[in-house]
Amino acid sequence: MKIKDRRLEAIKMIISSKELGSQEDVLAELKREGFTLTQATLSRDFKQLKVAKAASMNGQYVYVLPNETMYKRVRKPMSATEMMQTPGFLSINFSGNIGVIRTRPGYASSIAYNLDNNNVPEILGTIAGDDTIFIVLKEGVDRDAVIQGLNEIIEI
Repeated sequence: MKIKDRRLEAIKMIISSKELGSQEDVLAELKREGFTLTQATLSRDFKQLKVAKAASMNGQYVYVLPNETMYKRVRKPMSATEMMQTPGFLSINFSGNIGVIRTRPGYASSIAYNLDNNNVPEILGTIAGDDTIFIVLKEGVDRDAVIQGLNEIIEI
């Protein structure tokens, strides 16, 4: 994984797990994770990730990722490095030719990206949110074959 890709993943994990209201706070968290960058680079990364500011539950404005309607925060968040080493997959369920994959908060888009780019033959495509992925299966495929194909890409 390229340095920029690792940095973008770290930014997503940090923003998903902490309520940060300034770029200085985000830069400090990134520095703790081993990423030293300028405010200008962070601004470009925010633009690429479509990071916005929104009111949190306590009324403070904090950075959020797109498609987050509820801010899922944990009491003792892991570091971004720990999160990137933790499998994000939680469960999968099927209904007809649709599968629903549940992930840890912030993991869905990167897992869906991996699924889309590894060409699992049983899957037509994915749609990802913050912690949920919808997968559309080809007609008549065996669910066990889908799970076997997924297992080659993500830890199920």
